[in-house]
Amino acid sequence: MSPTLRSAVDVAAGSKTRAVIYCRISQDRTGAGLGVDRQREDCETLAERNGWDVVETYVDNDVSAFSGKLRKDYRRMLADLDEGKATVVIVWHTDRLHRSPTELEEYINLSERRGISTHTVQAGTIDLATPSGRMTARILGAVARQESEHKGHRVARARQQKAMNGEWAGGIRPFGWGVPTGEVRTKVDRKSGQELEVPELDMLKAVPEEAEALRYWTDEILSGGSIRSLVKWCADKGVTTTRGNAVTHTDMRDMLMRPRNAGIAVYKGEEVGRGKWEPIVDEAKFRAVVAILSDPGRTVNRGAQPKWLGSLLYRCGRGACPHYCFVTQSGGRSYPSYRCQTGHGGGRRAEIVDQYVEDTIVERLSRDDAHELLEPAPDGVDVAGLQAEAEEIRGRMRNLGGMFGAGQLELAPFTEGMETARAQLDGITKQLARAVTHDPVAALVGAPDVRKAWKALGLDQQRTVLRSLVEVTLKTPRPGRMPDGGYFDYEAVVFQWKRGGAPTR
Repeated sequence: MSPTLRSAVDVAAGSKTRAVIYCRISQDRTGAGLGVDRQREDCETLAERNGWDVVETYVDNDVSAFSGKLRKDYRRMLADLDEGKATVVIVWHTDRLHRSPTELEEYINLSERRGISTHTVQAGTIDLATPSGRMTARILGAVARQESEHKGHRVARARQQKAMNGEWAGGIRPFGWGVPTGEVRTKVDRKSGQELEVPELDMLKAVPEEAEALRYWTDEILSGGSIRSLVKWCADKGVTTTRGNAVTHTDMRDMLMRPRNAGIAVYKGEEVGRGKWEPIVDEAKFRAVVAILSDPGRTVNRGAQPKWLGSLLYRCGRGACPHYCFVTQSGGRSYPSYRCQTGHGGGRRAEIVDQYVEDTIVERLSRDDAHELLEPAPDGVDVAGLQAEAEEIRGRMRNLGGMFGAGQLELAPFTEGMETARAQLDGITKQLARAVTHDPVAALVGAPDVRKAWKALGLDQQRTVLRSLVEVTLKTPRPGRMPDGGYFDYEAVVFQWKRGGAPTR
């Protein structure tokens, strides 16, 4: 029985046709009339005019039918229709239901199987039980898909043009920029579908407190700080992302490595030139941070935060064991002890080992020849020249992209040229990093009170100094009482200095 005939039978029998409403919004920034509330009101009016009983309304907010993302309420509606909940589906327009041919065919099959008729506010009745109705639905679906593809291309082209011109291309407000202009605009809330007034932002101007935070984070990384410590700093200070969420490890890394920080415009991950906004971080410092955080040899520990100076930094000295030591209270011990990762051998009392290592480092940095431990300053690094060279390389990359897009360059030479340019940019980044990266030991050498300066460092920075300055190995201790009358074998803690030709201890 066709949907039209079924409705006629329902009327003749005196029963009321059961209908459901489906509303969907992906974006309604222009207020064109596709807000969820407007869709619902128009659909309810259509149902009332036809004398239908609306038994359920399904809503998917901020979900594009073209994107392929799961629409939970749409899937729930299909399941309910398959169970016979209603025989009429009301939508504002067919493009609210689907823009994918695959989805449309699934919907057609369900409509034929369960006798479902589809009525739209804008396009009238679509009788999927007839060949002409199915043809109409498929034509409307093809038109809607073409509109989505055309819109996607238009939006992408506009963003590319803005990026090439150094303008703000839209999206989520990046941390550091967006000063209110005093004006407001109307937008539709993606969750509720309600119209809201939001302040207009000048995306070319830096937010002072956020800019200061970005500069502080950059200097901390250049001084040996860790992303973990910066995430904790944000939690302590109440600093959040621009969406109001707590800053995570990934958020912090992304914010530090954003080229926008240095006034560099990007399109699809590629640097395309200088932006028109205010740079917050000096480009040389930005390049150095990128080099540090991208270094494959960088030690990254996403697990529990280290609480001890030498955790996984002190080497195990039992035979030829290549592993490191960590702190544990296992084995029935009542105090934290350093033990090899493999668990073999006895433990060394952690607080005594760390204090001895600290005393040794402080004593070494307090000597008159402590300056010999400093890394030599980079010779002949022309920061301005390197930055100009980087800009010239980015210009070549833009030209290559333009020639390839215009069909004037084949794929092979385009790919080769881009790979060469990226390699050259990577080399410049490493050179700039050498020019501005801070030696973590520099804050201690020449300090009036080295121990006080050491204590002023955070644990992450102390561990960075240890890592860059000396390698500590915990050898198997001698048994029994030591010559000093105690039981701790200090001679089993071996120091191999990495700088300044300091003797092994």
